[in-house]
Amino acid sequence: MEGVIKKEMDALVGEILKSYRAYPDTCSINTRNRINKEIIVDILEEIRCIVFPGYFEVKNLNQDSIEYHVGELLEDIHYRLRKQVSKALYHTEEKSIREEDAQLRAEEIVKAFLKRIPALREILATDVQAAYDGDPAAFNTDEVIFSYPGVFAITVNRIAHELHVLGVPLIPRMMTEYAHSLTGIDIHPGATIGRYFFIDHGTGVVIGETTEIGDNAKIYQGVTLGALSTRGGQSLRSKKRHPTLEDNVTVYSGASILGGETVIGEGAVIGSNAFITSSVPGGTRVSIKNPELQFKGRHEHGVQMTELGQEGFWEKENQ
Repeated sequence: MEGVIKKEMDALVGEILKSYRAYPDTCSINTRNRINKEIIVDILEEIRCIVFPGYFEVKNLNQDSIEYHVGELLEDIHYRLRKQVSKALYHTEEKSIREEDAQLRAEEIVKAFLKRIPALREILATDVQAAYDGDPAAFNTDEVIFSYPGVFAITVNRIAHELHVLGVPLIPRMMTEYAHSLTGIDIHPGATIGRYFFIDHGTGVVIGETTEIGDNAKIYQGVTLGALSTRGGQSLRSKKRHPTLEDNVTVYSGASILGGETVIGEGAVIGSNAFITSSVPGGTRVSIKNPELQFKGRHEHGVQMTELGQEGFWEKENQ
């Protein structure tokens, strides 16, 4: 019996190996340059500890030890991120970079990224303030930093965006997809987002790669800032496919704004469930006309139908 099982298993192994040869693009064999997702997530959490000191550490911080704490975190981030970036550099279309060149380039990228942390803190402080100012349910900014999924998603996105701009393959998308898996908010690291940005609630938000968002923008759950069509596939790469939102734009839940030539002008307000594929002038309010509603009553219980103009019908008890 055991011999039969082994023979069947050997045959199955052979079939699987055959599929590896048939579909090599879905294999990563004989490579020393596999990026470690768990390390990327750890690095991301360490960066968040620097960006928001005292919120996510296991132990309390004090002023006497903060310099040592930050220095230790930076040293660890520098060491581990440099190794992961050097591996990521092999995952380009050329795939021919020399090991020494990859290590040198990774060192340059990580140093440039770390120097951006003060600027990251500055812009993230505006995002935290936007979340607090924009939500009357927020008790204080501590609650916003600790628990708001929109703040978590935009924090990760701003970190990933810096690496994306520096030309790092794979890692920025791994970071934003990590945030996506936890929050339901999908922001491509290529998107350009201004200061004082707030995503309220957040679930189901999609922001595409070439989206541009100005300062003081606010969007709600279920909003899509997407492309009109992706049927062109890879031929559309690097082309402007997603919309532009200028300063002070508000987009309410369920709205879809599509297309690279679509510009939502400064101060415009896009209402819930709107479907926008062309530009909207600044200061404009766009809304969907309320559908006609109908409420059906039970006459046997002494209830009659009363018409309410164009809004529909409402049940009213007989007097």
